[in-house]
Amino acid sequence: MTAVPFRDHFSAVAAQYAQARPDYPPALFDWIASIAPARDRCWEAGCGSGQASRGLARVFARVHATDPSAAQIGNARGPANVDFAVEPGEACSLADASADAACVAQALHWFELPRFFAECERVLRPGGVLVAWGYQDIELDADIADANAALQARIRDDWPPERRFIDEGYASFDFPFEPIAAPAFELRAEWTLPRLLGYFSSYSASKRHRERRGEDPVALHAEALAAAWGDPLRERTVRWPLFVHARRKPAAAAAPGCAKRD
Repeated sequence: MTAVPFRDHFSAVAAQYAQARPDYPPALFDWIASIAPARDRCWEAGCGSGQASRGLARVFARVHATDPSAAQIGNARGPANVDFAVEPGEACSLADASADAACVAQALHWFELPRFFAECERVLRPGGVLVAWGYQDIELDADIADANAALQARIRDDWPPERRFIDEGYASFDFPFEPIAAPAFELRAEWTLPRLLGYFSSYSASKRHRERRGEDPVALHAEALAAAWGDPLRERTVRWPLFVHARRKPAAAAAPGCAKRD
């Protein structure tokens, strides 16, 4: 299998990424399982350190979780029914028509889309589903919003160009297959201030800013965030509305001479 070059923004912070990223709502995975033709196997492309893999493992018998970053896979954790592999999304090792679902969590904007969608066409069974989702900026309580906005403004120019696809919710992507209407989902967590600062530090934009400017943007704004937060060990609700795109591969056409009879 020929390796596909990829833009690696996360290997250098893989361990931090694994600890900092929030988990997705169980209702999302229940819904994916409900629209899949079966629950035998799911392919998760761009799995990172396994945040979505663990949720998918609860509703599918097997999960083939792949990422082109060996560092991310090295930090990935999941139950026994998850197989982690260093593979690009554009070249999966699964057999033809072997997966009930192909899922991508907060990673589709890194892929070479025509090649990935062709791989979904190959790997998905007839009637299988492609589900891609993501989240945009974090939503915080109103009394923390200004301090958060100042940090986000500082690192705005440090995001890679692909970030714009997240901002637009993948609206410009030319997805294959017929769409499936998705309900509204929200990612929600109860975090302390140190947990939030760890999340901000795991941003690829924070890493880029440190390299480009020689300063830690999170440290520069930590005092203002702490003043707004209050007791740093107080848990506050943090939120990310999810956008979800779901598509179904056509079911196999009836064989010649097998037309339905009344």
